[in-house]
Amino acid sequence: MPTPYAAGRHFLQIPGPTNVPDRVLRAMDYPTIDHRGPQFAEIGAKCLAGMKTIFKTDSHAVIYPASGTGAWELALVNTLQEGDLVLMVETGHFASLWHKMASRLGLETEFLATDWRRGVDPQQVEDRLRDDSENKIKAVCIVHNETSTGSTSRVNEVRLAMNNAGHDALLLADTISSLGSIDFRHDEWGVDVTVAGSQKGLMLPPGLSFNAVSEKALAVASNGGMRRSYWDWEEQIAANKDGAFPFTPATNLLYGLAEAIDMLHEEGLDNVFKRHDRHAAATRKAVQAWGLEVLCQEPKDYSSALTAVLLPDGHNADAFRAGVLQNFNMSLGNGLAKLAGKVFRIGHLGDFNDLMLLGTLSGVEMGLSLANIPHQKGGVDAAMNLLKGD
Repeated sequence: MPTPYAAGRHFLQIPGPTNVPDRVLRAMDYPTIDHRGPQFAEIGAKCLAGMKTIFKTDSHAVIYPASGTGAWELALVNTLQEGDLVLMVETGHFASLWHKMASRLGLETEFLATDWRRGVDPQQVEDRLRDDSENKIKAVCIVHNETSTGSTSRVNEVRLAMNNAGHDALLLADTISSLGSIDFRHDEWGVDVTVAGSQKGLMLPPGLSFNAVSEKALAVASNGGMRRSYWDWEEQIAANKDGAFPFTPATNLLYGLAEAIDMLHEEGLDNVFKRHDRHAAATRKAVQAWGLEVLCQEPKDYSSALTAVLLPDGHNADAFRAGVLQNFNMSLGNGLAKLAGKVFRIGHLGDFNDLMLLGTLSGVEMGLSLANIPHQKGGVDAAMNLLKGD
C-alpha cells in the first residue's frame, strides 16, 4: 500500500544518505550526454581535480560507480595480496564489516578490540607495530568516523604512532561518513589510501565511491595486489588523464558531484568543518540537558557528523524511532549490530543549518515525551543557547 501523504518536508536525519540539496538535484537533471565526447571529458576532469581538493592531496583520486563498500574493496585488492597480515581496529559496526571483507578476500587479519565507545587508540597501534619486528603487518586499516557509534579517530596521530614504531605498513583510512564534513588531510597526515562515498558529506545520492591514492600505494599496486580487472587503479588513472574513464561512468551523478564540489568551496572547507563542529556541540548539549548519555565516552573522539544517543535500560530505541517517524515524519538512525535497540543516531551532516538542527532536536524531545522515556526538558533550549552564543 502507498504511504499516506504527510504535509511538509520529511526530516531525513540518519547519518547517510543525507539530504541532497536542490542545486545538486537540478545539476543531475541535465540530459545524459556522450561519455566519450569532449563535453563530458571536461566534466570528468573537473570532478577528478575537484576531489583532489576535497581529499587535500596532490596525488591521485579515482572515482567508481559503487557504494562505499566498493571503495573498501578497491583499496584492499590494489595494495594487498592473499595471506598478507592486516591490522584493523574494532571501533564499531563498519570497522567490523571492513574486517569481514578483508577476511573474505583471503587476508590474514588482526582485529584490535575496543568497547565501541571511542576511536582508535594510537598508542595501541604503535605498541603492536613495535612488536612486529619482522614487518609482517602490511597495512593498518582504520575508520576515520565510525558511523555506527559517533566516534572519530585521530588519523594524524595514528600515522605518527606508525612512524614512531619505525614501521613501513601502509595506512588505509575510511572517510565515508567524514569526507566533506570533518577535517581530513590525505597528504599532510601521511595516509596511503583514503576511502570515501558520495552519499554523506558530499551531499549526493549513493552510487559513487572514491579512493585517494599516495605514490607509495600506487607503487605497491603496480608490482602486486590481488588479481583484479574492474578495480584496477592503473587502468583508471591512465584514462583519467584525459578526463575519461575505462568503463561507463555514472554520468548524471558526476554532474551532481561537480556541483557539490563547487558548493563546498563556495562555503569554504574550513567553514564547512566549523559548521559541523558547531551543530555537533549543540546536539550534545541537548542530549546532556535531557539527562541522556552520548555513546562516545572520549570527548576528543566526539564526531561532528552524527551523535549516537544511548537510551536508559528498559527502553527500546527502535520503538522510539518508529514513534518519531509516525508522529513527526522524521527518520533517525538505528543502532547497528551489538547496539541494536540500544541507541538512536542523529545525523547532522551535509546540507544542514541551524533551523534544521533545531527542528530535528524538537522532534527528538517531543518523541521522548510521547514514548515516556525518562528525561528532563530543555534540550532544545540548551542547543539554541549554544547556537546563539549564550
